[in-house]
Amino acid sequence: MSSSYEIPLTPSAQTFSIQLGGQTYQIYMRWNNFSNIWVFDISDSARNPLVQAIPLVTGVDLLAPYPDLQFGGTLIVVTDGDLTAVPTFDNIGTSSHVIFTTS
Repeated sequence: MSSSYEIPLTPSAQTFSIQLGGQTYQIYMRWNNFSNIWVFDISDSARNPLVQAIPLVTGVDLLAPYPDLQFGGTLIVVTDGDLTAVPTFDNIGTSSHVIFTTS
């Protein structure tokens, strides 16, 4: 049975630990001023980088390109009122949401 939960975010650079699919990871989230988009890195619990600079785009599973890492679910971005809107600097965590759904 799958379950979904929102990853709590605020409009600022942040680093936090999170459980995805039963494993603990470190997430580093930041705003990229050059491309005007949020990006994030995922490291293992020992802070060894696994994937870097994943852009927060809507309409796709952000973890799909990394099946070998077996994250145990999908990670999608949705925005209230417009499911295709890319998160802005100001609306991340308020009207733009990052949702993890277990497999």
